[in-house]
Amino acid sequence: MANVTTHRRHGRRTISDINMVPFIDVMLVLLIIFMVTAPLLTPGMIDVPSVGKAATAPDQVITIEIDKQLHILVKSKSTAPGPAGQIKQDATMDNVAKIALQLQSGKSTTPVIISADKGITYDNVVKIMDRLQKAGVQRVGLAVHQGE
Repeated sequence: MANVTTHRRHGRRTISDINMVPFIDVMLVLLIIFMVTAPLLTPGMIDVPSVGKAATAPDQVITIEIDKQLHILVKSKSTAPGPAGQIKQDATMDNVAKIALQLQSGKSTTPVIISADKGITYDNVVKIMDRLQKAGVQRVGLAVHQGE
């Protein structure tokens, strides 16, 4: 009898194991849900511009240079030989778009590059870009230096 009473005292031990079966079941259900829904999600498509598609450089490039004192100089550089290949004109904020259109001479595909000093405010560059766009210039770009 003494043996039976000791058996009852030690028969009720606490279980120190964790039952992993419910955890595994939940993980498998979540895995199946993600596997089913992942192909249905459409990622946002961004049309990123590419570089290097042009086989040759353009025949003419118009550059608008803005220095620290907001002095604007419009340059037209052409691949044609001779003095007609380069034209330089001083401009103001009011007539820069008109000069750029005159230098394009009806070719709307001629690129216009804005090269501004980094010390001037961003607002001045945006104003020039806005005036070029309102005047009908289609290709406007910004000149930058590559960092190291």
